[in-house]
Amino acid sequence: MKGFFKEFKEFISRGSVMDMAVGIIIGGAFTAIVTSLVDDIISPLLGLIGGQNFDALSVNIGGVTLYYGKFITAVINFLLIALVLFLIIKAINSAKKAGDKLVGKEKKPEEPTEKDCPYCLSKIPIKATRCPHCTSEIK
Repeated sequence: MKGFFKEFKEFISRGSVMDMAVGIIIGGAFTAIVTSLVDDIISPLLGLIGGQNFDALSVNIGGVTLYYGKFITAVINFLLIALVLFLIIKAINSAKKAGDKLVGKEKKPEEPTEKDCPYCLSKIPIKATRCPHCTSEIK
């Protein structure tokens, strides 16, 4: 039993588990911010423009009421949240690229590792002096 608790303690204190826990907590807080932005700001503005509230739409079939308007609202909210997240991530990535340019951390283009054989047009290593496909000598 003592070995079990020691192993559990090692598992919990690993960096990846802690990083995951922090990510989940931050994700939950960020979800609340994005949901509030969509529900409290963007959706009411769209309601002003469109003037339509889908929540009240329903149909009675026999003794059952289907609230298809709530489903439409949920789909629209999902699309709005996805759009807001896309725009936020795009802005963060643009700011990161701009910051990297200021600091001088731009990625340099990688050196090519292959070239084309001038005789058979096969890909060969850049330092090759003979083509392994057609055995031609490369200068």
